[in-house]
Amino acid sequence: MTEGSRGQTLELYFVGGKPDGMLTAEVFNWTGHLLVTPRTQITEAMRRREAQYTGVYLLFGEQDGADLAYIGEGEDMSDRIKSHEAKKDWWTKVILVTSQANTLNKAHIKYLESRLVEEAKSIGRIALENGNTPARPSLKEAERSNMEGFLDYLLMVLPAIGVDAFKQNKRPKLTREDMREAPSPVFELITRRHGLHAHAIIEDGEFVVMEGSTARDNWSGRGTEHTSYAKLHKDMMDNGVLVREGHFCRFTQNFAFASPSAAGAVVNGRPTNGTIEWKVEGSGKTYKDWEAERLAHADGGHV
Repeated sequence: MTEGSRGQTLELYFVGGKPDGMLTAEVFNWTGHLLVTPRTQITEAMRRREAQYTGVYLLFGEQDGADLAYIGEGEDMSDRIKSHEAKKDWWTKVILVTSQANTLNKAHIKYLESRLVEEAKSIGRIALENGNTPARPSLKEAERSNMEGFLDYLLMVLPAIGVDAFKQNKRPKLTREDMREAPSPVFELITRRHGLHAHAIIEDGEFVVMEGSTARDNWSGRGTEHTSYAKLHKDMMDNGVLVREGHFCRFTQNFAFASPSAAGAVVNGRPTNGTIEWKVEGSGKTYKDWEAERLAHADGGHV
């Protein structure tokens, strides 16, 4: 956790008592409200009061085997969703984003729609059915600030409910001196057979592989071509995070992974036990051994 950050409380309510069904999401001290529903429950969802509120909505699904999304807005979102239900076959889930007291106006939601499209396109995790990015409406300075604050909370909540389309994995460029001063040691993964050498640190609980690290230029794990790590490797190449250079790829930016194994799999182009293959730079100490030492020295104090 970075200095100055603080914990937040996310409240999820499973409307029908099932985690894969309709749910609502709210954060303490935030005015926003999310209604998430699978398409199979769209009739029940449209009967809810918040479905008639002013807000933005996000459709998710897939087309031709690729993930697809659409971002829109409406003063009565149920009307828009009913139209999409009749005209769009590909989506399987919708998220309605409103304020708890229905205080968003047309300019607010047009601003949020534009910013969400901008964010999704800049991150490039998912294809958008939206054509051009909508123009931002003219808002007073205070209103823009309020909407950016609203957006900050929304972008925090979406990954927590399983929506990664707006999750930014890119991290600021770090110098070697920055890496030395980081609380985490520098880890390295060397695969001599393929001439690979990658460096990483732990930052804010994520395993960040450094710009300039090298990786395989193809996924070689037989029988694992359809796993999440194989898809991640492909997405990173498609999005320019990994760029071919000779017989391998190079990281064009610092990139955060959820675990050492995810990072190791992308570097090696195959399933990898990252806790063993990543080692503290300049030593034979594995990530697993380093982690065990830290746990052994933990004093058991309460947070």
